[in-house]
Amino acid sequence: METTERRWFVLGAAALVLLALVVGLVGGALLGDRIVSRSNSSVDVPEGAVDEFELMAEAWRTIEEEYVNQDGVVPQQMAYRAIDGMVETLGDAGHTRFMPPEVAERHQNQLEGEFEGIGAYVEMRDGRAVIVAPIDDSPAERAGLEAGDVIVGVDGEDVTGLSLTDIVGRVLGPAGTEVTLTIRDADAGETREITLERAVIDLDLVSWQRLPGSDVAYVRISAFSDGATEELEETLGEVREEEGIEGLVLDLRNNPGGLLNEAVGVSSQFVESGMVLRRRDAEGEVREVSVRDGIEAVDLPMVVLINSGTASAAEIVTGALQDNDRATVVGTTTFGAGTVLNQFPLSGGAVLLLAVEEWLTPDGRVIWKEGLAPDERVTLPPDAEPLPRLRLEDITEEELENSGDRQLQRALELLE
Repeated sequence: METTERRWFVLGAAALVLLALVVGLVGGALLGDRIVSRSNSSVDVPEGAVDEFELMAEAWRTIEEEYVNQDGVVPQQMAYRAIDGMVETLGDAGHTRFMPPEVAERHQNQLEGEFEGIGAYVEMRDGRAVIVAPIDDSPAERAGLEAGDVIVGVDGEDVTGLSLTDIVGRVLGPAGTEVTLTIRDADAGETREITLERAVIDLDLVSWQRLPGSDVAYVRISAFSDGATEELEETLGEVREEEGIEGLVLDLRNNPGGLLNEAVGVSSQFVESGMVLRRRDAEGEVREVSVRDGIEAVDLPMVVLINSGTASAAEIVTGALQDNDRATVVGTTTFGAGTVLNQFPLSGGAVLLLAVEEWLTPDGRVIWKEGLAPDERVTLPPDAEPLPRLRLEDITEEELENSGDRQLQRALELLE
């Protein structure tokens, strides 16, 4: 199975042995290093974990036989929560995770660029469900959700202490229905309630235009879902055909990432030769990932825009362009997502996303939990927003100059 970076829950839309074991514990008995169920089928118990599996079987049987409210004994829910608990002990909150079938399906839809919901990416940090980035022109963005906002309640119920899977499950729902979120601002600490109508999210991965009054092409990548590399290649073809273009701004602000192979493909369209990233496995072995051959890299002067919502695959691209001296990076420190997760299918359509590698920039810089600092730190005023939230093609040169998007303004200064 190809190793991909599949890390984000979208509020929109070996391992097999573990699930088979927990489900098979009902009425089963532990014999040596195997569990035998009523159907006489069995699964291997991991070496060195016989006592622990026997303990789980004992607890399961006790609940099944003695708990006063037998209507509350739901084997599937018990199994799912048990796996959630196992994953939680790994200390990789928000990265490695267990996804029930309905969440796994929406996660896959997001990777394919098709899903519905409120249109925001979240990750668990310090036991809190934190907004990583709203999706362009989504209900979440229109409602003013920002990177760093914390979800503390859903439809009036406190979700503090719940797993990310549980919180996402409460927020998910079909298009046209409403959900009310209680949000705590990460900086001010104030809470507010926002009611959003879920919608079908139209994910436009790559867009571009000539900035008014300039010779600079503005290219926006909103996510690294399947097809981002191909869309960027088409976009850069249009940029090359545009007469008089002398520079390029690559906007990765509020880009939550996506697939590792798309990050490599995107980087390869700007870096002619060299390394995109390093991958370090559990044994500490480091493997280099180079740019792809046969791609005509754009050689225009570049500025990359980043912020705290720049995460995952977007951080890979940022690091590749920085370390290869290909672009000046402007903005604020990125989110700090830096693990490669493999997707392991489980019984019944559930999925285990398991961190199997950590990625580093070409120069060996750590991304995970630290983020990447820009070459030039430029913050936005408290009441300002990145201009991609508006339609740049409708903005005049004067409006661009007078906007509060200091990061984009600085990019233009550097290129002109």
